[in-house]
Amino acid sequence: MNALISNVVVAISGSDASINAAKYAILLSKAYECKVTAVYVVDTATLRQLLLTKIFIEEESREYEESLQANGRRYLQFVSSLAQDKGVIIQTELRNGAIYTEVLKAAEEHKAEIILLGGWESRRDQRDSISIAHREILHHARCSVLIVKERDIEALFKRT
Repeated sequence: MNALISNVVVAISGSDASINAAKYAILLSKAYECKVTAVYVVDTATLRQLLLTKIFIEEESREYEESLQANGRRYLQFVSSLAQDKGVIIQTELRNGAIYTEVLKAAEEHKAEIILLGGWESRRDQRDSISIAHREILHHARCSVLIVKERDIEALFKRT
């Protein structure tokens, strides 16, 4: 294994940008034989806030969380299949909590040297929970953080 990068954590949100970050992680794994863990976080912290402020009632919150869990499993399965197509084994984790907290915990637990995040998408509001989570990860991470903005990731991924 490469001494500089042997463990990578990639945050998956389901956005195109996070899927591109996963593709980048898969290519890193292929090139450097590093371990990759893809992490999808069901943002139960925000769900609790919505429940406490009475924006959601208990049943709505539970149904929405179940929907997010299903989405997370689907996105992680998709990332696994992308890796498998490239001959790479990727570990996946579905977590619950605050996005940035859980991504940082995963990085610590897996002794990651780098966290990969998808680049911000132009149609997203700067205040959305993913952007907030990215800023918190950048600020609090104990390892390097790479914002993946590779424009040709699709072509690179197909070629490799």
